[in-house]
Amino acid sequence: MKALVLAAGKGTRLRPLTHTLPKHLLPVGNKPILLHVLDYIVEAGIEDIGIVVSPDTEPHIREAIGEQRRGRASIEFIRQSEPGGLAHAVQIAEGFLDDSEFLMFLGDNLVQNGVKEFVEAFYVSACDASILLKEVDDPRPFGVADVDASGKVTRMLEKPKEPKSNLVVIGVYIFTSEIHKAIARTKPSWRGELEITDAMQSLLEMGKEIRSCVLPGWWLDIGSNQGLIEANRVVLDAYSERDIKGKALNSRIEGRVQVEEGARIVNSLVRGPAFIATDCQIVNSTIAPFTNIRAGTVVENSSVERSVILEACRIARVRSLTDSVIGRSSTLLGFGNDTGPEKVSVCLGDDSKIEMEC
Repeated sequence: MKALVLAAGKGTRLRPLTHTLPKHLLPVGNKPILLHVLDYIVEAGIEDIGIVVSPDTEPHIREAIGEQRRGRASIEFIRQSEPGGLAHAVQIAEGFLDDSEFLMFLGDNLVQNGVKEFVEAFYVSACDASILLKEVDDPRPFGVADVDASGKVTRMLEKPKEPKSNLVVIGVYIFTSEIHKAIARTKPSWRGELEITDAMQSLLEMGKEIRSCVLPGWWLDIGSNQGLIEANRVVLDAYSERDIKGKALNSRIEGRVQVEEGARIVNSLVRGPAFIATDCQIVNSTIAPFTNIRAGTVVENSSVERSVILEACRIARVRSLTDSVIGRSSTLLGFGNDTGPEKVSVCLGDDSKIEMEC
């Protein structure tokens, strides 16, 4: 079996961050989203991986994966010059996929406990496709599957106005080569794109069998800044372990906190779950749970909670920064007095600078 990871999307709902960094490389817990996905795939025993990239995302993703990551699997980059839908991504990857069965994974989705059991279930099913589903309160914004009592899919609809099922397609699929024939029969949607949901409906109309598995745990679709903050909270809560490799001087570290080598915590309190990357400086500050601070960032005389702060930032004299996303090499300065708002929430792109009274 091969794997196809889709990482060509522009991530418009995550702007301004995604003006300069692909959404698939935004950090969740201790590593970027895409690296979580690649770990899922390798853990499922798949080592032949194609990554669909755009001209904009390709150089960033190549650099992020690096030679060490390639050593764990054979990785091929497949360029999608223009967005054309998920089925279009499969279409342009047909040369890589050949006649193989393949796992397809959206590169900005995370699922609890990976996909090893999902892949193993497919091997014993003898079906033509398998999809991972999740029950949601409002299925209308998603692709929706109708299934019978045995888990066999009977109909697929993309963003139905009146869905008959609350089971939505979450971006993890397994296909045999029959999907290529189904895509060839599929017409572009009203958006002008080849929808994978429509292609799967074509597969059903060809008399092929699609089985489903319902995900019992969490599913994270990181499509917005709040989605990134929530995903970071869930992943830190699920996987954080206490691992203090940096230096803590006259400080207190409580709970499941990871502090990488080269980081220094001085006269501060850090409460987990939290992640502090290499070469960070935390001075006279409080780092509250669900905070993710990337390499080289400095936090001075401030309090930070439930936030994602990217590399090489400086935060100083901010009374309480919460529910925020701060892009790389950004500066956020307050005056540290008691006249401003008690809490500040911001979303900054790379190389931003804000001075405020707070």
